[in-house]
Amino acid sequence: MRAMPTSSPDLIVLHEHPEWQKPLFEALARRGVSYEAFDVTSAAFSNVDAPRARLYFNQASPSAYVRGNTRAVPLALAYMRTLERLGARVLNGADVFALELSKSAQAALLRHIGIDTPVSITFNEPAALRAHLHQIRWPAMLKPDQGGSGARIQVVDSLEQVEDIFRRDPSVWLPDNLFLLQEYLPHDPEQGIVRLEFLGGELLYAMRVKTHGRFNLCPSPVCNPGEGEEGLCELPAHEAVAAPPVEFYPYKDVPRDAVETARRIVQAARLDVGGIEYLETPDGRRVFYDVNANSNLRPSIAAEFAFDPFERVVDYLQREIRRAA
Repeated sequence: MRAMPTSSPDLIVLHEHPEWQKPLFEALARRGVSYEAFDVTSAAFSNVDAPRARLYFNQASPSAYVRGNTRAVPLALAYMRTLERLGARVLNGADVFALELSKSAQAALLRHIGIDTPVSITFNEPAALRAHLHQIRWPAMLKPDQGGSGARIQVVDSLEQVEDIFRRDPSVWLPDNLFLLQEYLPHDPEQGIVRLEFLGGELLYAMRVKTHGRFNLCPSPVCNPGEGEEGLCELPAHEAVAAPPVEFYPYKDVPRDAVETARRIVQAARLDVGGIEYLETPDGRRVFYDVNANSNLRPSIAAEFAFDPFERVVDYLQREIRRAA
């Protein structure tokens, strides 16, 4: 889908994965919104050029490096910082994107606002974890600080195993040379985890996600296609195993207090559009653990709620364009 040609669009969408953006671009075109797509995988910008659009919408993803687009992330972050200093309005802007890029920052934010979240230890050298052994319970989750698409996440059983992982393959440190050892939280596989999608501070819909042991839970049909559909996403190597596909189900009776807790996170993170994830443990904890600024909406789930999610996003973008004017 090509952007509508215009010298001064109302909206510019920053993106890295064109397949993810097709439904949004199609909805924008149907509604006659004046927009352009800005591909951050190969781009340049100047500090003397004034912002060209009334509104910018960040759809860049931390998982760009999984697709060979490692340099897309720093370009997107630098560009948004420049745009904001020049006075532009950027949805899911630089501060929000920086939060999404850092699982350690998310863990600190959730704890700061009093929400149950996994104990997380951030490190750049496995040996440094020895000073925190009193906080670690095995098994534990090993995950990169800059996450995305479940890449490089795995369950580990000992510090020796962690040390061996990095010793055998130093490239595991990529892209940002920072990792977390995080509290492992068991949950009922039949219930799965819960993801709540927010738009403009309000709940768009909720869904249950049955993971079947996988970590790439991207809701886009491009990454986790429905039955009989073909996916176009890169699959992290450690997930290239024989396991059932991830399953997504509408969650129409999501508890009101869970929604309110997620809304607190959205407000604290200043998240314009995005998803919040939590799970429930067998001992009754409701633990929030992930803040997603790049929200890949799943049309089949929204259809169960009788609406097109991308039409709702365009409604929101049009309101924000009017506000920015």
